[in-house]
Amino acid sequence: MVKQILVIDDEDDIREIAKVSLQISKQWQVLTACSGQEGVAIATAYQPDAILLDVIMPDVDGLTTLDTLKKTPATQRIPVIMLTATGGIVSDQQYAELGAQAIMAKPFDPGLLGDQIAAALHWDSD
Repeated sequence: MVKQILVIDDEDDIREIAKVSLQISKQWQVLTACSGQEGVAIATAYQPDAILLDVIMPDVDGLTTLDTLKKTPATQRIPVIMLTATGGIVSDQQYAELGAQAIMAKPFDPGLLGDQIAAALHWDSD
């Protein structure tokens, strides 16, 4: 079965690189959103298998978006992987307590992104 991933990031190039990388390396369907609000709406409507969520975004940041996703019945079971370029602001433990499944550093290696997501979510190569 084809996995569907939602990438929420305010940077156009990051969304595009992640999308193309995951489509090519894993043949996954990739949805994108440029803001937390749009991401929550898309997650609610499409129920992706996982969400890749940027931490630092204008207006509504990644942590607030994560909190909304985890408090919304329609999206609370979707695993979320936080993407962060800023190490140390929030600890891995704090991310986990907020409901994040994993944390990945930006910039990421497009060639490894799909495998890193699959490993973080314990998806066997299917």
